[in-house]
Amino acid sequence: MINNDILRRIRTIFDLTDEKIISTFALSQCEISTDQLTNFFKEKDDSEYQAIEDVQFSSFLNGLITAQRGPSEGPVRENEQELTNNMIFNKVKIALSLKAEEVISILELAELSLDKHELSALFRNVSNKHYKNCSDEVLSAFLKGLKIKAQ
Repeated sequence: MINNDILRRIRTIFDLTDEKIISTFALSQCEISTDQLTNFFKEKDDSEYQAIEDVQFSSFLNGLITAQRGPSEGPVRENEQELTNNMIFNKVKIALSLKAEEVISILELAELSLDKHELSALFRNVSNKHYKNCSDEVLSAFLKGLKIKAQ
């Protein structure tokens, strides 16, 4: 999925203002301007559209975890240079402190059925033989389910 689209959906799910989004980026040492944020939300065919780089989006998601759960003890988490759907899914799950059963019920709200084993495969280490890539469909269903649940 495209980082800009995911940010747009997260904004709706959490009912985030521009100021809150900018402060969420800042929680993880990423400064963005109001103009940049405006350009993130422009349509792709707009000449001022700006794609959110993985490292920037990682910063936002790490900031979301801090905003939702409070700062963690120890060193500040390093922002990933590259993001996968699995990482995005996991970061949103962590931010909301969701357990496997809760994630499964959220996916079911979006009419997607996964069992615990299929779900756990999405959150395993890449080198694990049971690791499974998270498809755009699964990530989209998760975000759709969160939106339904938030209403």
